[in-house]
Order: sequence, then C-alpha cells, then structure tokens
Amino acid sequence: MSVTTAAPKSSRSTVLIRPTPRLPTLDIGEIWRCRELLYYLVLRELKLRYKQAAIGVAWAVIQPVLAVLIFALIFGRFAKMPSGGQPYILFAFTAVLPWTYFAEAVRRSTTGLISDAELIRKVYFPRLILPLATVVAPLVDFALGLIILLGLCIWYHVPLTSNLLFLPVFLVVAVALALSMGLWLGPLSVRYRDVIHALPFVIQIWLYASPVAYPMSIVPERWRLLYGLNPMVGVIEGFRWVVLGAERPDAVAMLTSSVVIAASLTAGLIHFRKMERSFADII
Repeated sequence: MSVTTAAPKSSRSTVLIRPTPRLPTLDIGEIWRCRELLYYLVLRELKLRYKQAAIGVAWAVIQPVLAVLIFALIFGRFAKMPSGGQPYILFAFTAVLPWTYFAEAVRRSTTGLISDAELIRKVYFPRLILPLATVVAPLVDFALGLIILLGLCIWYHVPLTSNLLFLPVFLVVAVALALSMGLWLGPLSVRYRDVIHALPFVIQIWLYASPVAYPMSIVPERWRLLYGLNPMVGVIEGFRWVVLGAERPDAVAMLTSSVVIAASLTAGLIHFRKMERSFADII
C-alpha cells in the first residue's frame, strides 16, 4: 500500500491510498517528504553512540588508529609486507578508514530494524529511512578519521594531489555498498536472529579477504577477476589512489566491484521493499 498526500487549492490535504504495485519501487518523493525524520534519526544514532562515553567522539579516531598500529607492527614490521613505496602506516590507514566505515555501517543497518521495533509497529513512515540513517551516521566518524589521515600525509611529506577530487566518488561507492548490505541483512535479521550472531565472523573474514593489510599486487594475475568480486577491493584501491597518489587501481577489479555493487544495491532495494510489508508482524 502506498500513501500520497496532495494539497488542493482549498488548503485541505487529501490522502490517496493506492495498492502496492506488484514490482516494488523506490518512492524517492516519499523519502524526501520524510527527510526531517531522516535527519533526527541520524542525530539520534550519533547521540546513542557516544552517550555516557568519557572521551566522546574521540572513539571515532581511536578505533582506526589502534587497528593501523597493530597492522603496522604485525604486517609492516614483522611480515615486511610491501606498501608500494609509501610508509606502511599511511598504506594501512587509507584502507582501514573506509573499511571501518563500511563495517560499522553494515553492523548498524543489520540491527537497526530490530532496535526500532516499537517505532515500526506504531508509526507509519518509509521503512527505507532506517537503513539510510544507519549508513549516513558513521560518515561523521569517517570525516574525523579523514582529518587524521590527511594530517599524517603532511607529516610524512606525502603530497596531496588533484586525485582528492575523486574522494567523494569512492565514498559514495562505499556508502552504496554498505546500504546494499543493510538492505539484505536487515530484513533477514528480522526473520532470522542468527544473522546478527554470524555478522561479526563474516566481517572479520571479509577484512582479511580485502586488501587492507596487504597490496592487491600480491594477488596472482589469474585470480584478479575472482578477487575483484569482493566489492571492497575497488573501494580500498580507489582510496589509496586518491589519497596517496598510488598506482591507478586495477581496471578489471574496479569494473567488477562496480558491477557487483550496482547489482547488489538494486536487488537489495527490491528485497527490502518486499520484506517490509511483514516487518511489523514478525519483529
């Protein structure tokens, strides 16, 4: 069922109730009309994350910094992992930053529907706003981490080039990937709570299956196409190119990742719109 509000000349609003189309569609107009709700949900996410935290938003920086230090010690110092001629700390940070955003956004979007069970049962609003809010809120943490990363680039005398103009492009790709995962895993977690328990293991395995601690160059050429099916490969390689001015990302891997993300997001939207009809009954 879709609801449309019209405002005729008499200044009275008219509510038109239409049957839901057989093929689920993305009602951008309805989401835009509820943009204020989206704003307050994002604000709520930020407040809940740092509520009663002694050091507040500093956690947004501490988490990726500690991860980078561990990678630098184990992979950079002990394993002598190549870093393309760049300081390993910068090499790791440019990958940890988008990865931390992605992992946090997926975690929040997977559990968000269950956390807002009472809201879903009592109030009508476009349910798609919930996963949107959970993938937008971690961008604040990403922005704080990006400031630290750019500061490290200046410290290590790594020039900031015009490649930075492409940063929003790869950030949008990362947001699209996180949203697509949330559109799949969120509805599944409503029906099967096992998804929430399995998610930390999946994220951990995915981390080591992505070029976070190591460069993509160590992957044999014959496996590049298969490896590129991991959509985070294109995101991470793109960030390294943008920030460090490293070698251009592998074209095959970038194209493969883009196709996978686009297909996953499209299918995720259809899946979410089909499942949302039963959220209030099951949750």
